[in-house]
Amino acid sequence: MNNILERIVISTRRDLERRRDATPVAHLEARLSIAPPVRNFRAALERGMSPSPLTPLPQGARGKLAIIAEVKKASPSAGVLRADFDPVAIARIYAANGADAISVLTDEPFFQGHLSYLTAIRQAVAPPVLRKDFIVDAYQVIEARVAGADAVLLIAEILGPRELPALLTQIHDLGMQALVELYDRENLQRVLDAGAKIVGINNRNLRTFVTSLDHTLELVESIPAECCCVSESGIRTRADMERLEAAGVKAVLVGETFMRSDDIGAKLRELRGNG
Repeated sequence: MNNILERIVISTRRDLERRRDATPVAHLEARLSIAPPVRNFRAALERGMSPSPLTPLPQGARGKLAIIAEVKKASPSAGVLRADFDPVAIARIYAANGADAISVLTDEPFFQGHLSYLTAIRQAVAPPVLRKDFIVDAYQVIEARVAGADAVLLIAEILGPRELPALLTQIHDLGMQALVELYDRENLQRVLDAGAKIVGINNRNLRTFVTSLDHTLELVESIPAECCCVSESGIRTRADMERLEAAGVKAVLVGETFMRSDDIGAKLRELRGNG
């Protein structure tokens, strides 16, 4: 780790200690019993590949890529993406225009997110909700479930050989699913060995924040067919969607493209091919 990613992780660990002091883990765990029921994140993504949830595609046929639409106010590389940022209103637009799942950035110092955004969105929309953050500790997984998350992002580049499988197991034990993301090819095998079934390929190098869609195209053939492959970052046009679908990707995670759009709903429909 170095540069931006290293600074984010250092900040995350520092802030985590503050939250742990304010709310001990035992107090947090006591709230698990009142968390809303978990919705099936992977099933939502795979429905995106079928004409309808009840009509599976014939063998060999293709459907539309599933879209995980991201609620994201800012980023370290681009600053504030949307001045008129209303997380619940944005999530409702996503849901109304066919998003299969919704990702919520909850990191505060670098992305101006908040865990309360996820809770409010979970109460407002039907699609499953992913907590997207820099998860380095079991405490954050419990936070996610208490807040109403259906799934949690794990980043291979910031998790060691013991941390990744341990967090993945904990996520599953709490009934959620994990989108396990990698950038470096050398992390793929340990992601698979840890038991990941939803594998994200990040097109943005989190050390430099340079983005290239070709990164997914170079790695997707190494993802086993039984995994749900998600391409993340850098998806801007319907042509990008078609390239990824042709390569075997099953879902995409899109944030900045929507946040920068004058008409979020129209942009989402355009990417889906029904604009």
